[in-house]
Amino acid sequence: MAGRKRLTFKEVYGESIALGIKVATIRLNSSLTVGDVVDVVAGRRYVGKALITGVETKKVSQLTDEDAVLDGFRSRSELLRELRKIYGRMIRDSAEVKVIRFRLLGR
Repeated sequence: MAGRKRLTFKEVYGESIALGIKVATIRLNSSLTVGDVVDVVAGRRYVGKALITGVETKKVSQLTDEDAVLDGFRSRSELLRELRKIYGRMIRDSAEVKVIRFRLLGR
């Protein structure tokens, strides 16, 4: 695990990542690029290695229900509520975010 980039999540998301339900994350900032192999950690739990399969920059106003579902949410509005809990006022329609897709490779 040492030396590899990490993708960290709240503990609550660990199971949905392990089950392949959550296959994307939305971040304000990220240095991850397509092809990176990262360690996925949820809370204190190591979930496994993942391959970054996509990184797309979007404005918050461009996020869709599909983005939300890939991130493990039922709808765009549910996703935006969670992003606002995490990032607060930084989540406004004109803000740019990174939509990061990943595929779990194993534990």
